[in-house]
Amino acid sequence: MLVVIVITAFVMGSAPARADDVPGSCTGKFVNPITDVCWSCLFPLSVGGLKIWPSGRPDTDNNPTLPICACGSPLPRIGIAVGFWEPVRLVDVTTKPWCFPNLGGVKISPGFNIGRGTYGTTNQLGGAGQNTAKWHAHWYIYPLLYWMEIVTDFLCLEQSSFDIAYVTEIDPLWQDDTLTMLINPEAAVFANPVTTLACAADCVASTVSRPIDPLFWCAGCQGSMYPLNGNVASHLNPIQSSRLAASRMAYKMHRQFLAWGTMGKEGLCKKYPMPIMKKQQYRLQMVNPSPMVKGRYACAPIGASDLKPGVGRVWPVVGEDFGYLVWRKRNCCAL
Repeated sequence: MLVVIVITAFVMGSAPARADDVPGSCTGKFVNPITDVCWSCLFPLSVGGLKIWPSGRPDTDNNPTLPICACGSPLPRIGIAVGFWEPVRLVDVTTKPWCFPNLGGVKISPGFNIGRGTYGTTNQLGGAGQNTAKWHAHWYIYPLLYWMEIVTDFLCLEQSSFDIAYVTEIDPLWQDDTLTMLINPEAAVFANPVTTLACAADCVASTVSRPIDPLFWCAGCQGSMYPLNGNVASHLNPIQSSRLAASRMAYKMHRQFLAWGTMGKEGLCKKYPMPIMKKQQYRLQMVNPSPMVKGRYACAPIGASDLKPGVGRVWPVVGEDFGYLVWRKRNCCAL
């Protein structure tokens, strides 16, 4: 079934969005692994605590110190502790239900209306408009390095096939803030001015270097991680709120144990549960509607300012459906 969907999507939607597309229709294009991927985001590459291939982009702060590691029991095998960044997931973020921008802008609808998302001015507070947004999201399995066989016989790579792993249109927790409390009840603790103010520090840290993981309720410059759904209470612009929805989607996958920890010494021998997502583990690169493949902020950390990535990368009607490539930090004991 997935093969039929992908082939159909390729035939119907592989071309880039055109100016004469029907207003409000689903738009997008397939990710070109050669031209649409920021391959410099693979770096820095480290062995233990030593950067053997440095990069201008910040790395995580918990690489193993020693270059030698051991996995297995009762007779452990000795290996080398390597660290690298791997493109492993794709995320659609769109206001249009059943719209898949990263599948060429094809609409795969089961035939019932789940409700359309939106963004714009909906409320009035103190005489001023407060912008809100409602996004749908889709989570893809996308192990690009393994799929393209760029590196062969490397057990540290995730060895799986392309798949659509999660769609939020059929998830009632994604549609309703009250139901979402079932998986993030701690949100009530952080709904106060003090914890909200702390997110300003996360915004600066994410933009200058890397996110502050202890401030797990913050998504830096994008806003609050809670609720873990697509309802954004403070929509500033489409780039900001779509990146926030993508970040929340990643956190939601961790909270539901559908995504795991891969960074640090804990990840050298196997993946481990990470119900409170460490933001440093991920980078987000825009691939739809306009791929960003150059510059320090091409694959910015979660919470980094969207000022530079947001310039000229969204336009009305045919440039409003977003796709992000998710880069994940991997520490591994290469045996």
